[in-house]
Amino acid sequence: MKLYTSIGPNPHVVRMYLAERGITLPIQELDLMGGENRQEGFLAVNPAGQSPALEMDDGTILTEIWPICEYLDETHPGDTLFGSTPEERAQTRRWTRWVDLNVVEPLANGFRFSEGLPMFKDRMRCLPEAAPGLKACAQDKLAFLDSQMASRDYVAGDTFTFADIMLYCFLVFGNEVGQPLNPAFRNLTAWFERVGARPSASA
Repeated sequence: MKLYTSIGPNPHVVRMYLAERGITLPIQELDLMGGENRQEGFLAVNPAGQSPALEMDDGTILTEIWPICEYLDETHPGDTLFGSTPEERAQTRRWTRWVDLNVVEPLANGFRFSEGLPMFKDRMRCLPEAAPGLKACAQDKLAFLDSQMASRDYVAGDTFTFADIMLYCFLVFGNEVGQPLNPAFRNLTAWFERVGARPSASA
């Protein structure tokens, strides 16, 4: 296997997952700022030109951070980050889906359509007028999650899971691109500090 990775929150999710599980893979770094992900060599790997991508032993390519991590979780021994029972896996997937739709997407598109516009305007349809509303939507959902986490330690319950990794990596990204975590969200702030203290957070 080989993992194509780069800067950005999506590759950070996979690297943090790998660090948590103690999984080591050969790595090929892509120069996103230099446009390597938009060149013929990598487009043959992932026609969408997006990082990360996992090349499996038989040459099959797997993209998208959630399937990559869940595949690795199921094929490597050790403690799962998705749940050891159907109920636990359902809760992890429930909250991962919630984080993806309600925080990751509006936060990321809010960046792409504003601060990231010079990079993304020629790669995708960008709607600059939508950026403020998208950023506000992400903050609204974080306020909701903050209230939910008054009674639990982690996003999906009392156990650290993949849902925490996804949220953490994108909140780190938000902090870097003008969408910082609101310190008024005290439960989320405490959670963010706990997760940030894990050795895997710096992967």
